[in-house]
Amino acid sequence: MRVTILGATGLLGNALMREWHNDEITGLGSRDVDIRSTEQLKDVFARYRPEWLVLAAAYTDVDGCETNRDLAFDVNCTGAVNVVRTAAQTGTRVIFLSTDYVFDGKKSQPYEIDDPLAPQSVYGQSKAVAEVEIRKILPSCCILRTSWVFGIGGKCFPDTILKLAATRPQLEVVNDQRGCPTYTVDLATAIIALCAKNAGGLVHACNAGECTWFDFACEIVSSAGLNNEVRPVSSEQMARPAPRPAYSVLSATSLHSYGIEMPDWKDALRRYLAERHSVSGN
Repeated sequence: MRVTILGATGLLGNALMREWHNDEITGLGSRDVDIRSTEQLKDVFARYRPEWLVLAAAYTDVDGCETNRDLAFDVNCTGAVNVVRTAAQTGTRVIFLSTDYVFDGKKSQPYEIDDPLAPQSVYGQSKAVAEVEIRKILPSCCILRTSWVFGIGGKCFPDTILKLAATRPQLEVVNDQRGCPTYTVDLATAIIALCAKNAGGLVHACNAGECTWFDFACEIVSSAGLNNEVRPVSSEQMARPAPRPAYSVLSATSLHSYGIEMPDWKDALRRYLAERHSVSGN
C-alpha cells in the first residue's frame, strides 16, 4: 500500500515514519509541500499516487493561534480542505488529525464522536470548521480526534516538565483540566491499524485512562525518579491566552469498534521516558 504522511517532521509524523514498516511510505514536511497551495498538492498526489494519506500537518501552537487567527485557519482549515479535495479527486483515502479542543469541556462524561462541536479557542475553531468542511467533500474521510499528545522529537508536556524539574525544586501545574495523555508511538500504531481496516468517519484515539495536568506532572516526576515538589494550581492562576476545556476526555468506543485498543497512559509514559533516555543518553 502506498501511504503519504503530510506533517512527517512533527511529533506524530516522526512516530509514524518510525513505526510504519510494511507499506510504501512517503513522509513530507512543510519544507516539502505547503498544504495551502493546491498546485503543490496536485504535484504531490501525481508524484506519489498515495492510496492512503495521513494529514498530520497543522499549526498546533494553541496560544499562538489566538494572535494568529488567519494563519491558524489558513493552515488548519483551508490547507486541510485543499488536501481532502485533492484526495477526493484522486480516490485517495484520508485520515485527518483533529483534537479534543473542538469540544467546550462542559461535560463530566467522556465525549462521544457525535457530541456537538463547541470549540472555545481559535485552534479548536479552526479544526472544528475543517471537520465540517471535510465531511462535506469526502464523507469517507477518517477524522481522528486525539488529545494531549506527547513523544520524542519535539516540544511536549513531559519534556517541558523534565526540563523545568532540572532547574526548579518546585513546580506548579494546573489541576482543573482533565483529559487523556496520548503517546505518539501508540497513536501511530492505532493509525496504521485504522488504515489497514479502511476506517472512515469519526474516531477518538487516545491512551486509556484520564488525569489532570497536575496528575500527569506528578507521574512524570515520580516515574523519572525525581523528588521535585509538584503543587496544584487553578487555570485562573496560570492564565494562558487560549482557553482550555476543563474536561476533554474522549470516549474510546469508536476506536474499540475497529477492534483497536490503546495502552494505559501511565504505561505509555514509562515507555516514553525509556525512549527519551535512549535518545538523549540522560
